Amino acid sequence: HGWNFRAVFKRDRKGNLLDDVGNIVEDTDPDKFDKAVHMSSIHMDVGMHCVDCHFSQDNHGNGHIYGEVALAVEIDCQDCHGTAQEFPNLYTSGPAALNGGADLLALRTPDGRRRFEWIGDELYQRSSLDPNLEWKMSLVKDSVTKGHSEYNEKAARSKLMGKNTESLEWGDSVAEEDLAHSYDEIECYACHTSWTTSCGGCHLPIEANRKSERHKYEGGETRNFATYNPQVARNQVFHLGRRSPANGGKIAPVRSSSALLLSSTNANREKIYVQQPPISASGFSSQAFNPHFPHTVRKTETKQCDDCHVSADNDNNAIMAQTLLHGTQFINFVGYHAYAGSEGEISAVQVTEWDEPQAVIGSYLHEYAYPDWFKEHNDKGQKLKVEHSHNSGDVNCLQLRGEYLFVAEGRKGMQAYDVAGIANKGISQRIITAPFSPLGHDTTVNSRNATCIALPTTQPIDPLRNQGDLMRIDNMEQPFHPLYNYAYITDSVEGLILVDVNTLADGKPRNNFLKRALTWNPNNVLEGARHITLAGNHAYIAAKQGLVVVSINDPLNPELISIIQLDDVRATALQFRYLFATTAKGLEVIDITDVNNPVLTKNNIVGIADARKVFISRTYAYVASGKEGLVIVDVEVPSSIAFYKQVSSGLVDSQDVIVATTNASLFAYVADGVEGLKVLQLTSPDLQPKFYGFSPEPNPRLIATKKTSKRMLSLSRPLERDRGVDESGNQIAVFGRRGSRPLNLDEMQSLYLNDDGEPWFVTNDDAK
Repeated sequence: HGWNFRAVFKRDRKGNLLDDVGNIVEDTDPDKFDKAVHMSSIHMDVGMHCVDCHFSQDNHGNGHIYGEVALAVEIDCQDCHGTAQEFPNLYTSGPAALNGGADLLALRTPDGRRRFEWIGDELYQRSSLDPNLEWKMSLVKDSVTKGHSEYNEKAARSKLMGKNTESLEWGDSVAEEDLAHSYDEIECYACHTSWTTSCGGCHLPIEANRKSERHKYEGGETRNFATYNPQVARNQVFHLGRRSPANGGKIAPVRSSSALLLSSTNANREKIYVQQPPISASGFSSQAFNPHFPHTVRKTETKQCDDCHVSADNDNNAIMAQTLLHGTQFINFVGYHAYAGSEGEISAVQVTEWDEPQAVIGSYLHEYAYPDWFKEHNDKGQKLKVEHSHNSGDVNCLQLRGEYLFVAEGRKGMQAYDVAGIANKGISQRIITAPFSPLGHDTTVNSRNATCIALPTTQPIDPLRNQGDLMRIDNMEQPFHPLYNYAYITDSVEGLILVDVNTLADGKPRNNFLKRALTWNPNNVLEGARHITLAGNHAYIAAKQGLVVVSINDPLNPELISIIQLDDVRATALQFRYLFATTAKGLEVIDITDVNNPVLTKNNIVGIADARKVFISRTYAYVASGKEGLVIVDVEVPSSIAFYKQVSSGLVDSQDVIVATTNASLFAYVADGVEGLKVLQLTSPDLQPKFYGFSPEPNPRLIATKKTSKRMLSLSRPLERDRGVDESGNQIAVFGRRGSRPLNLDEMQSLYLNDDGEPWFVTNDDAK
């Protein structure tokens, strides 16, 4: 999908265009794209084509069959550029290089010239396509050698940095085996990548009775037609993971690669399933990731120290969450319906059009893609038309996963509703408790007063598939952590309840009986429990005594870790090293760098009279604040949060809020109590021209409303699109290369904790 990523320009984290020295280029400047840096590959800039790196073996193979394209490549960065210790020997050393590799000095261009040639101390390469073009190679050893004309102190600092996190010593005095960024451990382009192609998901709606040609070897025709619609194509997303053992197992950039959402419309125009993320053969979510070479190498616009390590200014908490694949709650997906819980009711409100491009009703895209529908929507007072509902208890928490909606219903306990037919016009009741008799299906778990429910991931998974030698030996898949077997329910009287929900993913419709696996409340420590946040092996529960931290590393034997004294804690949200809590005082912040010893940050409160639930999206916290509407807080520096903006117009009783991206724009969905659902557009080309930054400043505009019959209290969290591993290093999403994986806990912590478990910090410009 290269067309999605043309004309990528240098920007700062807020989305400002930048020139080659880092100065901001104004959005209103008519010459802005001439002044801003076009982030093309440095290889392309000098005139190189694909065949100038990938020679005959890479193009035509070596007679062996490989399981992935990357394994069939013989060239590697060091073959042409060398390392900090050695000049290039000009022999290929990639995974497909056989018998010591190919001798690059023996290669010639089609017109007979040497492809590579040393001229004195300089190495030149000649173009394979242009007989008049050649270029001098950049040699890593020259760039780190003091006194050399190509010496670059920043490059030397990064390539010769030692592992001692206390001294951050670097230079020739550091032994090769003590280098932090050893070539044997990390790919060169992990740092030299300027940006990474990353699509948050693609929608494949299949339609019956649309005759189309099969694009397969055997040819023929089919009655089903599927369009391929990339969504949320972003260029500021950057992740790290491990390559497969066959490819050296090095740390490398990771991209979202095949995050599909599938829909199907049958011959009767019935939507028989709607935007369902499939589950991989290994049971992991199919929101797939894979290590890859982005081919966007540059010399200056590289990754900086604080893209992978904690900044001395503590302003990269969201960046670290993204790099480590924890997710940032920015490119998450709400889709065709937003699911809401009310006093005595659950509902699904249609918030987008069905056709592609899938536009949120009332949005900037809606106006341009569907002008007639947009006009009709505004002429009718911006009111959303379609809602499907079902009676329930009082719903303070609910969560959609796959085709089931898990709901905490107060005195009715917990119920998992079947919502597979939510958009099927052939079904009269779109939300049901069971597709057939309770004798074959019962997904109710009774309790005294179920107040909240959380799943370890919003991505559909099936841990039971991930077992046996096929997974461990043949496929080299990591196992699921046992905590992913359960739904976690808080009950204000009974405490913490665990329910094994794997039966809903096994494809067998007659064994769907849910029951308690555990009830836990030692010494009534969870009295008044009202909200739960899961983060890896820990649960953070808002209760009468304060914020209760519980280890669920052994989920059927939880362990009380600590109780943080907070004044009437209501809800929490977590991002990397910090937990954000709404209390009677407003929004407060807890440092959980050491999860066993969480610390409340001092003098760090944004006062809000009636803060309810909170949602963190990159560098902003969105707080549902009752009569005050929606309060947006700048949390870029979590140890020093600041009020950013209050949205009160159109909001009267805000109870909950979620944030998600549809195509290129960001939206907030607010459960506004007596007023029902409110949809706010936060970014768009007209609201915020910097919308392609990592975290552009939100500029909210109310675009759609749906007044419900009951007072709306809660919203289902969106589908996580950029989360591949949890905070404890437990894999969630499938990696599309055999043996490749996210970083584990020890690897993640080595990027920011020393041997004593204390954080260490970096600066980008200090040549210490």
